[in-house]
Parts: sequence; structure tokens; C-alpha cells
Amino acid sequence: MTSPRGRSTAESAAAPARTDALIRFERAGKTYPDGTRAVADLDLDVHEHELLVLVGPSGCGKSTTMRMVNRLVEPTSGRILLDGVDIAGVDPVLLRRGIGYVIQHVGLFPHRTVAQNVATVPDLLGWDSERTRARVTDLLDLVGLPPATYARRYPHELSGGERQRVGVARALAGEPRVLLMDEPFGAVDPVGRRRLQEEFRRLHGQLRPTVLLVTHDIDEAVLLGDRVAVFSQGGHLEQVADPVTVLTRPATEFVRSFIGQGSAVRLLALTRLEAADLELSPPPPVTQGVPGGDDGDASSASAVVVRLGADLGEAFAVLAESPSGSVPVLDGDARPVGTLTPAVIHRALRRAYLDPQDG
Repeated sequence: MTSPRGRSTAESAAAPARTDALIRFERAGKTYPDGTRAVADLDLDVHEHELLVLVGPSGCGKSTTMRMVNRLVEPTSGRILLDGVDIAGVDPVLLRRGIGYVIQHVGLFPHRTVAQNVATVPDLLGWDSERTRARVTDLLDLVGLPPATYARRYPHELSGGERQRVGVARALAGEPRVLLMDEPFGAVDPVGRRRLQEEFRRLHGQLRPTVLLVTHDIDEAVLLGDRVAVFSQGGHLEQVADPVTVLTRPATEFVRSFIGQGSAVRLLALTRLEAADLELSPPPPVTQGVPGGDDGDASSASAVVVRLGADLGEAFAVLAESPSGSVPVLDGDARPVGTLTPAVIHRALRRAYLDPQDG
């Protein structure tokens, strides 16, 4: 079984450690002078190119953990390695110029245009104007803000979602290997937030930076993360695993409680419709006017078919609109391969719960 972007669900909290860690926390901790412990002896590897989401309730140390990576917060114990180098010995200004940083309220410079905001780090790095201009143009295109329309605008002329897109583009402008994101979409309305999440998932798939993203929202965590790290009060890491494993195999009672009763619904967006799910539901007969038939046009009937590989959330939405209670399933060549029924949805969810390591 695969989750978004083809992620394998084989990894679990007990899986052997990988060796491609770009960021490594070695018993890293943070205790404040008044005795408050924000992070407790954290051991955690962040793999190169992955999107690791840190999730948990308010006050659990997830933001502190992330900010220790760019030394906005200094650990009081242990150490943090970036590409094998202890960051305690790195000039913090130079360290931060190589790490993108996105916060909830963006923090754009109000007196600078969109293009000038995005060019902030390249200018600090001494890039020539042609290289900077090309990078700004490419990034504005990537985040869905056409440069011809947006480059000369000022932050006050943008919507909240547009400002957040500019913030992401600015964080990526210096071509950082690491991107830190602290509740990046939390200030955006629910519809805009989902759109930004989908756009960022696409963007990460193209650019593949190593991302630490902090959120308190388990739905956002399982939607975006290659892996999810669940923290509890006092900065304790309760579990780190791929989203499907966290939802179906919570490692502790805290994780189970934090996820709540909605794990099956969340799995709809993480579980893909596979040919094996259709084994008890044969394809419908091929007739003219039906997708896959001699005169059929799959695009003209896209509202009443489902493609192999669709997530179960999409499949369920289509099925719910079907008067007959069943929907044809097509392969990549628009050929019928089976029929979607409520039993198929149930079987796929059971597969996720009973065999999360099925690749």
C-alpha cells in the first residue's frame, strides 16, 4: 500500500535507522532558567529530502525543537548535527542564510515589493542581479503567483494566502537544503489552507528540500508528512513513523488519544485504490457511450468514474454521488478494470489497518 507521493508505509517506529540523516538530534534538550523543560533528550534523525512533520499539543516543544536547528533557540544539552557538523560551532548568521524559514504570519517587508521580498536572501548572499531575477521569476511561477502580475505588488495588496506563498518563495530563494516551517498555513482560511497544503506538497515534490514543518493539526500532519513525529508535554517524542503507521499503529496511549476517533477518515486521503481491492468486483460490460467503450470518452464522464491510484477520499466522494451505488474503475489507459462499491472502500481501509507494511 502506498500513501501520498508514493511513500512506502513499511517504515515504523521499530524500523532500523537510516543512515542518510541530514539533521541529527543527539540527546538534544532545552531547559529554561526557571526549570521549565521544553525538549527532553531528543534523539531524532531527519533524512535528506524528506518532509518531517512535528505535531503535538501546544507547549509540547515542537517549535522549540525546530528553532534549535537554526539556533534561534540554543539547546542546553546534547547536540544537533547538520550534514555531520555540530551547529554549535557554526556562525549563526551564516547558518541561517543557508536555512529557509517560514512562519505563520509570514513577516514580509511591507515597504518592499513581492520580487524584492523574495530576493532578500540572494541579495544577502551576493548573487548577481541576473541570477537573482531568474530565481525570483522561477519561484513565483512555482508558487502560483505569475511574476507579470505579482512581482511589483506590495504585501498590503495581497490576500493572506498570497502573502503566505510569497513567504514560501522567499524561504526557498537562496536554494537552501533545509526549510523550517512553523505553523505556516495556520493564519489562512480553511479553503485557502487546503489549497496551500496541496500546492506545497506539489512544490516539495519538485524541489525536494529537507523540511521540518510544525503543526498542532494531525490532519495537516498526515496529509503532508513523509513521516510524522508526535510530541507530548515536556518535549517527549512519543512516536515517529510514516502517517499510515501512526494512524493504524499508535505506539503509545498518548498518540492514540491525540489522534482521536478520526483515524479511519484520515486514512481515506492516505490510501490509494489498487487493483487488488477490485478482485471481488468485476469490471462492468464494455458498451458504447461508457468510458472504455468503442465510442467512450473518459474525460466526458470523469464525474462518474474513478481511476486506479485515486485516494479513497476521492473515490468515496464519487461513489456517494452515484445513484446505483457503484462506479466503474479505469486504469491509466482508460480501460475498465473493476467496479467501485462500498465493499471495495471497506476492503481497502481494512488493508490499511491490518497490513500497513504492505508495499
